[in-house]
Amino acid sequence: MNIQIFGKKKCFDTKKAERYFKERRIKFQNIDLLRYGMSRGEFDSVKRAVGLENLIDPAALDVELLTYLAYDADREEKLLDDPGFMKTPIVRNGKHATVGFCPDIWATWE
Repeated sequence: MNIQIFGKKKCFDTKKAERYFKERRIKFQNIDLLRYGMSRGEFDSVKRAVGLENLIDPAALDVELLTYLAYDADREEKLLDDPGFMKTPIVRNGKHATVGFCPDIWATWE
């Protein structure tokens, strides 16, 4: 298993996801989404797994800006430019990915 957790330092669900994998002694790579962002390839992989709309955090500050963008390509670019609009944690395992705290799905990866 090659687990990557993209999260924000102050996100409670990100901390819960990290604890989930630590308790099961599953190694993971923790990536600060706000500091390092996400590559285009990683973003496309996650988008294929969960869908673009699921990546958008409805509680993010100024998220209304994304609703005014007419094209999905413009939304994708905005999410890549400002990862603060993404819902966290984003957990990747190869081609599989989840957004939010999803222990039921992670259990099937083991």
